[in-house]
Amino acid sequence: MKEASSNLIFGLDIGTRSVVGLMLEKRDQGYHVLDVYSIEHDERSMLDGQIHNVLAVSEKILQVKEHLEATHGKLKKVCVAAAGRSLKTMRALVERDILGKPIFDRPSLLHLELSAVQKAQFELANENADSRQKINDYCVGYSVINYCLDGEVIGSLLDQRGEKASIEVIATFLPKVVVESLISALQRADLELEALTLEPIAAINVLIPSSMRRLNVALVDIGAGTSDIAITDLGTVTAYGMVPNAGDEITEALSDHFLLDFPDAENIKRQLSSQDELMMTDILGLETSFSRDEIIKPIEGAINHLADQIAREVLKLNGKAPKAVMLVGGGSMTPHLPEKIAERLELPENRVAIRGIDAIKKLTFEKEYDATPELVTPIGIAIAAKESPVEYISIQVNDESVRLFDIKKLTVGDGLLSSGLELPKLYGKPGMAIMVKVNGRVVSIPGMHGTPPLLKKNGVPTELDAPLVHGDHIEVERGLNGQDASATIQDVVDQPPELTIIFNGEEKRLSPRLIKNGEETAFNASLKDRDTIVCHLPETVEDVLSLLHIAREQVISQRMKVTLNGQPMSFETTESALLLNGKSVSLKAPIQHGDRLDIVKKDDAPPTIKDVLSHNYDTVTRELIVTFNGEPVYLEKELYDCYINKDKVTVDSKIKHGDSLEIKKKTVTPFIFQDVFTKVKIQRPEKEERKKPVILRNDEETSFSSEIHHGDVLQLKWVDA
Repeated sequence: MKEASSNLIFGLDIGTRSVVGLMLEKRDQGYHVLDVYSIEHDERSMLDGQIHNVLAVSEKILQVKEHLEATHGKLKKVCVAAAGRSLKTMRALVERDILGKPIFDRPSLLHLELSAVQKAQFELANENADSRQKINDYCVGYSVINYCLDGEVIGSLLDQRGEKASIEVIATFLPKVVVESLISALQRADLELEALTLEPIAAINVLIPSSMRRLNVALVDIGAGTSDIAITDLGTVTAYGMVPNAGDEITEALSDHFLLDFPDAENIKRQLSSQDELMMTDILGLETSFSRDEIIKPIEGAINHLADQIAREVLKLNGKAPKAVMLVGGGSMTPHLPEKIAERLELPENRVAIRGIDAIKKLTFEKEYDATPELVTPIGIAIAAKESPVEYISIQVNDESVRLFDIKKLTVGDGLLSSGLELPKLYGKPGMAIMVKVNGRVVSIPGMHGTPPLLKKNGVPTELDAPLVHGDHIEVERGLNGQDASATIQDVVDQPPELTIIFNGEEKRLSPRLIKNGEETAFNASLKDRDTIVCHLPETVEDVLSLLHIAREQVISQRMKVTLNGQPMSFETTESALLLNGKSVSLKAPIQHGDRLDIVKKDDAPPTIKDVLSHNYDTVTRELIVTFNGEPVYLEKELYDCYINKDKVTVDSKIKHGDSLEIKKKTVTPFIFQDVFTKVKIQRPEKEERKKPVILRNDEETSFSSEIHHGDVLQLKWVDA
C-alpha cells in the first residue's frame, strides 16, 4: 500500500464512548479536514478517559486506521491526546539566598526554575505517598508565574543583586500509566506516537487563540466520561481541571429510570436535542412513546448534578465566575445544561454557549458536516498536536532509560527532572562557615561555594539548558563540596597604629594587645570556630604595664598574708609608686600617646618578724641602759623564740607572703655584767702585761656573772697584778 502524503496529519480522539479518526491537511490559510471516521466501543473498555482494556481499544484504533488508509494511503504516525482526568497541575515556590552571589547567567536561573518544578513534582509524589500503587508522574510542561527579588515581583532575576530570590511556577504532570497504555494500544495497531497533546489544551487551542486569552473565559469539554476544563486570563492559560462526570451520567440516569440497555439509553439521549417525541423499548420488551419533556423530567437530578460539578470546579480553578463559558464535546448537548451552568455561576444565559466546529477559524472541510460540538476536540487534537506537540523521546541518564515528552524545546535539565535526580543535591555543598567573636561582635567567615554538577551529553561537557534529542546519553557527576572556611586574625581585625610613651625615661612603642581565647597571640594566628578575639591599644596604666611585662604587685599595695602560730593574719605592704606625667595615679588611670610614665621605688623596707610581733604582743624584748666606762650601752634581750617555715630566725628576719611563723615565749633571765661585752669591744693595755682587769658596779667590785640593772654604772679597770 502506498504511504500517505507527509503533508497529512492523522489525529485520533480515543474517547470513553468512541474512537474518532480524522485526516487533516495544513494549508496556507489554515487547516482542511479531508476525512472523519468514528467507531463506538462495543464494550466499556474506556472509563473516564482511561484505557482499561488495551486489546479492545487497539482493535477499534486499527479499524479506524484501516478505513482511512483505504482512501489516504498507509498511515504510520498518529497524533493523540491524553484525557484531562489524568492531568495534574501543581504550584511550587523556591527561594534562594543570593547575598554575595547574584544570579548572573541563564544556567543559574534555569537551575532555580527546575528546582521549583522538581519541588512541585515531589509535592505531587507526597500526595500519593499513601497509595498502594505508586504513580510515576511525568512533567509535561511548566510556566513561571512570578520572579521575586526580596519579596517584590520583578521581570527578570538575571544580573539582579539582593538578599533573597524566589521563583513560583505552575507545572503540569501526567501519570506514566496513562501514556504507557496509550502507547501500547497504538503499537498493537502498528502505529507510532508522533505527538501527544492534552485534551483540554486541544480544545482551547482551536477555540480560544492567544489573542482572546486576555479574557477570563472557561472552556468545558464535556465528553462521555469526563468534563475537561481550561481557564484563560491575562493572556495565558491559568489553570486546567477535570470533573469525573459527563454524558455517561445522563445516559445511566435514563437507563435506570426507563429500564433501558445502556446503548439504547445513549441513543435516546442523543435524540433529545432534535426530536420532540421518542419511542423506546425497555429490557422487558415494552415499547412506549414519550414526549421530550417526559423524558427530561426524571433525569433532571442527574443534569443538575453535572451542572453543579462543572460550576464548582470552574469556581475552584478561577476563584470567581469567569466572563463567559464555552461548552464543547458531545455531552454539551445535554438538555438545559448551559442554562443550569449559567444559573450556578450567576451569569446571563447568553454567556454560556455551546460551540461547534463552525467556531474554529480558518478551517475548511472536504464535505459538509453538522456544526456540532463533537468534532471540536478531535480537530483540536490534530492541530494542537502538530502546532504544540508533546513529543515522546527516550534518553539515557547515568545508564538508566528515561522517557519524557517534548511539549517545548527539551533541555538537559528536563532530562534530569524526568530521571528523578534531585537537582539541589547534585550541587556541591558550601563549606562550613566559621563564627568568631571580635571585641564582642560576632563575625561570620563563609566557606567556599560548592561546584555545580559535571554534566556530559554524549560524552561532551554540556549545560542544563543544552538541547536534548531522542537517544541522547546524559552523565551526571555530583559537584564537589566547597572548602571549609579558613582565616587568620588579620582577616577579621584591622590593626590599629602603635602607642608611643616615655617609660622611666625611655621611649616605648607599644603594639595593640591581641588576646585569643584569653591568651596572647599574633595577627597571623589562624582562627577556629567559636574563637573569641580581643584587640585594642593599651588604654590604661595597667594595660601598659602588662605589655611591658611588669607585675602589678610591684606597683600596688598588697595585703601580705601569713600564718602566726597556725592563725591567718594579713597586713598591707608596697614596694613602688606610679607617676603619670609627674602625678601619682592608680592602675586604672587612662594613658595617651606621648604620656610619661614612671615607677618610683619607695623607701619602705620589707616587713620583719618584729613588725608582726609588734602587732600582736605588748612587749617584744627586755631592754635596759647602763653606763660602761663612761659610755651608755643599750642592752636588749628577746622574749621569744622565732621560726619561719620551721627554721629558727631572729626577730629582725624578713618575711614574705605566705610564710608560716611560729613564736614561742622564752624563760625570763636577768641581765648580767657579761652581757655588756656583747655590745662593747675590750682591748688589753699595751706594755702592761702585769696588769689585771677589775670590774666595778656602782664603784663596787663585782663579778662577770653578777646581775645588773637599768642605770647601773659599770667600769673595767686594769690594775697591777
